[in-house]
Amino acid sequence: MTSSDKPPVTRVPRIDWRREFETGNISIDHEHKQLVQLLNQLFVIIPEEGEAAEVLEGLGHVLAKISAHFALEETIMRQRNYDQYKAHKADHERLLDDIRDIMDECESGTFPGMDEKLGNRLEHWFVEHFKSMDSRLHRMLDTP
Repeated sequence: MTSSDKPPVTRVPRIDWRREFETGNISIDHEHKQLVQLLNQLFVIIPEEGEAAEVLEGLGHVLAKISAHFALEETIMRQRNYDQYKAHKADHERLLDDIRDIMDECESGTFPGMDEKLGNRLEHWFVEHFKSMDSRLHRMLDTP
């Protein structure tokens, strides 16, 4: 069987929106859902091997969108004197650094197993961050 005879790979979303991700803040939940959609679009274009240009473009979109989202969250945290601001911001910085590192590795061609490793890294971070840090942040902010 040649590669042209292989059936197309059907990919399902890596991250399904779950109620446990909801913060109760309509605007933040909307942005989170947009980020999940953007990531799932990226997971579809990640090739199993080969071209990194499309992945780099997708990562660039993710980086821009999430940077803006983090800036909004961090502004709200500072305005409300959020007690976990430093830890939450540090987690944001870890993800942004990780995305930049992945982009550098893709550009240099040194990111092995791009499909699975990249998907796993991003999926794990977003799911854990939504469930723990963002959930706590928005519960605290909604408390008078």
